[in-house]
Amino acid sequence: MALISYLTNVKFGHGEVAGLEADLAGLGIRKPLIIADKGVIAAGLVAAVTKAAAALAGAPVFDGTPTNPTEAAVNAALAVYRAQGCDGLIAIGGGSPIDLAKGVALLATHSGPLADYAAILGGLPKITAAVAPVIAIPTTAGTGSEVGRAALITLDDGRKLGFISPHLIPRLAICDPDLTLGMPSWLTAATGMDAITHCIETYLSPRENPPAEAIALDGLVRAVAHIERAVADGGDRAARKEMLMAALQGGLTFQKGLGAVHALSHPLGGLKQVSLHHGTLNAVLLPAVLRFNAPSAEAKYARIRRALGLDETADLAAWVAALVARLGMPGSLSAMGVPRDVLPSIAEAAVLDHSSATNPRPATADDYARMLEESFA
Repeated sequence: MALISYLTNVKFGHGEVAGLEADLAGLGIRKPLIIADKGVIAAGLVAAVTKAAAALAGAPVFDGTPTNPTEAAVNAALAVYRAQGCDGLIAIGGGSPIDLAKGVALLATHSGPLADYAAILGGLPKITAAVAPVIAIPTTAGTGSEVGRAALITLDDGRKLGFISPHLIPRLAICDPDLTLGMPSWLTAATGMDAITHCIETYLSPRENPPAEAIALDGLVRAVAHIERAVADGGDRAARKEMLMAALQGGLTFQKGLGAVHALSHPLGGLKQVSLHHGTLNAVLLPAVLRFNAPSAEAKYARIRRALGLDETADLAAWVAALVARLGMPGSLSAMGVPRDVLPSIAEAAVLDHSSATNPRPATADDYARMLEESFA
């Protein structure tokens, strides 16, 4: 077992969930609300976690987490939290349950509507250390939300906004690769490409943070080396462990900021017309964004090529597109079912998204429109 203290505490290794009873006691959580979704419950993962701690016998479970967390779901879970007299949360699943738990932890201790705390609406300084404690237990290897300071939540008015604060980082992340064994190949690919995108975007962010860049680059190398193995064999324990570490590393570097991929995928993920998986969106958008950013990040592109063992003249965008194709993922927004008529509004929303500020090359709405068109066909 490795205990990593970087932003928060992380317990990483096969079988680590077995120590959950002591972890709850250490954080002073006596009655947690478990946040999950119906798929995680059906896969037996909530049962696998709850049997690790006698204190969780009969613990309330909220399973209404949607594919993309919503304000309505936060409020529904908050009602259960208050009715049951809970004093903390355990999030089990991918980024959606973890982000939902962060939203509940925020509103459990802060008054007012959720929008008051959105980053682009000036909410960051309003979030205090009073946020309820969260233990995050990821069952997918991609989002990095278990160590991330942000939650992406779609408000009732349709806006998908970021809620960002160091106080939203879970108090403890339990990263047990055993919980990712047998994950479906499509979900392995989608979440794995999410991790790859996180590592690339945080590495390319213009903010100066060499330690975070080193973590991002190492995570990228791990993910690229193991994603195809993990997709091909859900029981490959070594590959699953490396993918979970790569996802964790992508999350550990979020404080550098993301970029144009996420500026686009956030509003796309908030569409009501179609439900879009975040990791798949990132995979589809990444090549166009890499082409756009190339003139502004030549030295970092060269470093990525060296780290991945690519030829010094390799086209990174084409290389990513080829990887996505080998993984059997959709290659375009149209293949994902995105209607063309939403593209202009998505481009406008991307300019306002908090991730746009840390893209290595400033992007206008027209730039985002071109990236969307390149990703559409």
